[in-house]
Amino acid sequence: MITTNCPMTFHSIVRRFSLLLFFCFAGTVHADDKFPEPASPPRLVNDYAHFLKEGEVNALEQKLVAYSDSTSTQITIVTLNSIGDYEIADYGDRLANQWEIGTKGKNNGLLILMTKEPHRITIRTGYGMEGTLPDAIAKRLIEQIAKPNFKQGNFYGGLDQLTDAVIQVMSGTYKADGRGKASGNFAIYIFIGLIILIAIFSFLSKGGGGSSGGRNSGGGGFLTGMLLGNALGGGFSSRGGYSGGSGGGSFGGFGGGSFGGGGASGDW
Repeated sequence: MITTNCPMTFHSIVRRFSLLLFFCFAGTVHADDKFPEPASPPRLVNDYAHFLKEGEVNALEQKLVAYSDSTSTQITIVTLNSIGDYEIADYGDRLANQWEIGTKGKNNGLLILMTKEPHRITIRTGYGMEGTLPDAIAKRLIEQIAKPNFKQGNFYGGLDQLTDAVIQVMSGTYKADGRGKASGNFAIYIFIGLIILIAIFSFLSKGGGGSSGGRNSGGGGFLTGMLLGNALGGGFSSRGGYSGGSGGGSFGGFGGGSFGGGGASGDW
């Protein structure tokens, strides 16, 4: 009996060892498999950690869908209870690539990811957005907008203002404090524009366009007003947020964008 059972015992040990390796490997894969699948139907606002009320989620969704419809840029919000041992920036890039946020070829996706435990937030930019929203500006938005609101429990206000500011940066109308580069660049553009408008108005007021000086002056005033209106009007409301319409339809889904590490993170 003993001689007969020895080979079986050896094979049993080998089999059990193989199964142990398999389950260890499977357990490792399962431990890394902590990325939620996109909602069905897809949404730009995915509040898995329940920071927001239903009406707040819908308000943010409508704004971001309207912006996506008009620009093809997909600003996506994801909130999670925990991301385990991942660094939030690494997790955000992996999640954004897995979901393929943005448009293929343009890579114009942007992910705002926040976690409940620990209190962390990151802004991740697709390859095509890194020049439009530099890391330093993303960090400033987190420090000056997200953190103060989140610390007071104003999660909707923080995300609403943060997305407004992101849209303003990408459109060139964001006004930071005196230390910010964005406000300085915007002031330079306004100054150059005013010089051009003054030159045009001066030329028209001197009768360069015809024999009737009165008509030319009026035309210069109309042109000046029209150009100023186009330069200062844009697609933003008086509070600085995007006013892309009342509805914006429904989100059609992500398009295949990719991310490569651009963005900024912080605690709240």
